[in-house]
Amino acid sequence: MWGRGAPAAPEVKGTTKWGAMGLFEAAGARVIDSPAGTAKLDRVPEYDDESRHRPTERRLRQLAPAVDAVGVLIPVGLLCAVTQQPQPLLTAVLAGASWLAVGASKNRYSRAAPAGDGAALPVLRDWLTMLGVLAIVCVVARVEVSLKICVLALLPCLALGVARRRLVHRYLVAARRRAQALRRVLIVGEAGTVDVVLAELAHRTDHEYVVVGSCLVGEEAIDSAVPVPARLASDGSTSEAALDGETVLRCAADLDADLVFVAPGRRLPAARIRRLAWALHDGGRNLAILPGLIDVSQHRVRLAKAGGLTVMHIDPAARRGGPVLLKQITDRLGALLLLALLSPVFALVAAAIRLSSAGPVFYWQIRVGQDLRPFRMWKFRTMVVTADRMRAALETSNEHDGAMFKIRRDPRVTPVGRLLRRFSLDELPQLFNVLTGHMSLVGPRPPLPEEVERYDGTELRRLSVKPGLTGLWQVSGRSDLSWDETVALDLSYVDNWSYVRDIGVLVRTVRAVVDGRGAY
Repeated sequence: MWGRGAPAAPEVKGTTKWGAMGLFEAAGARVIDSPAGTAKLDRVPEYDDESRHRPTERRLRQLAPAVDAVGVLIPVGLLCAVTQQPQPLLTAVLAGASWLAVGASKNRYSRAAPAGDGAALPVLRDWLTMLGVLAIVCVVARVEVSLKICVLALLPCLALGVARRRLVHRYLVAARRRAQALRRVLIVGEAGTVDVVLAELAHRTDHEYVVVGSCLVGEEAIDSAVPVPARLASDGSTSEAALDGETVLRCAADLDADLVFVAPGRRLPAARIRRLAWALHDGGRNLAILPGLIDVSQHRVRLAKAGGLTVMHIDPAARRGGPVLLKQITDRLGALLLLALLSPVFALVAAAIRLSSAGPVFYWQIRVGQDLRPFRMWKFRTMVVTADRMRAALETSNEHDGAMFKIRRDPRVTPVGRLLRRFSLDELPQLFNVLTGHMSLVGPRPPLPEEVERYDGTELRRLSVKPGLTGLWQVSGRSDLSWDETVALDLSYVDNWSYVRDIGVLVRTVRAVVDGRGAY
């Protein structure tokens, strides 16, 4: 979710696109202005049962335990039978029951859409927990089974669990981009806060929320065209606050909202939200609180109690310790292994560059690395030798916003260089930078010194970690991304780094290189 300003809402003869993906135009929603300056729906957006969130998620939830059970029963039963373990059927049943019990105890079947890139870590934790539970169950039930055979038989269950969660995640993301599998949301809060929430939701299309209206606190107007069918009193007195629940429930019913977002503020304090929560829950509506955080991964959030307060702890991203050491080892060994495996590719690319244009095979630039330390970054040469001197004349042709300089059909790029850029082969010499410790396999894009001179304090935070050979920018569109999107992706990586996330980016890089989108 990016931290940019709210996009302007284009209006066409009473029909307005607002919220995420312009879904309301697709759904046939019409927004008209009332004399009181409050927008209302001429027709509530209609979604059939197949496109509503709850039936879709319910079907996926119901299918998940059956898939998990089959993924345990078949391999455990077959392997135990082939290796002549005693009571193979009972062992398979106990293993399946243990796997389902662990999943149920951790609410894995209560939500159908786990995080795509982070699906492996929770499944691995569940799998290890299941091994311990199964060992205890086997001892209690007096079932003798070889530990090695049991672990080997349960490996397919681990792989199937990760695959299932990622497939479900991708299915729901695709469905949401088709205006399906959505949750209709009513937002309650002050005008400025509601505008921020709408802007953040509008920046991404892979979430499940579509805003159908807002219930504002006070009389201020909002910039967005979202309907405001009712308002809450701004003073928050006990007599006025007692009516909040009735007002919000009526709005939710009129707009057919199945979820209410509440954004706390000065005029919506904790005590008032508590009374509103009572009313919503008594009225059968779901409630979600927006804490005001942007782009914080779930693995960094911990909830605790302090007296009557709920305290949300935000852990910092790892900067030292075991995970960082593992990342450094992976960088060095990975770079060494790739250099050995890709040595024939290096030779072919070098020959192609040498034979197609005059000049050296390699090209180096000074880039800025971690903590503003400059280093020499190597690439295969993809431009003519005089490319750097030609840049000043091409400044007016820059097609990228922000601090980056990019031209889709850059006249300085050679024909062979265009092919190398299409498949990111020009970046391969940066493996030497990874090997020497200036770069990492995964990290933010390494900037030029003149770009860094234009950075503000927020953008400088990108340089608190090593730049990467690949990163979220590489697997999310590369040069097709705006500057704000590039910065947001890099900041998300810096703040939410984890080793598992690095592995996910490396896997997605292969697909991004083959696809070639945004490579020029």
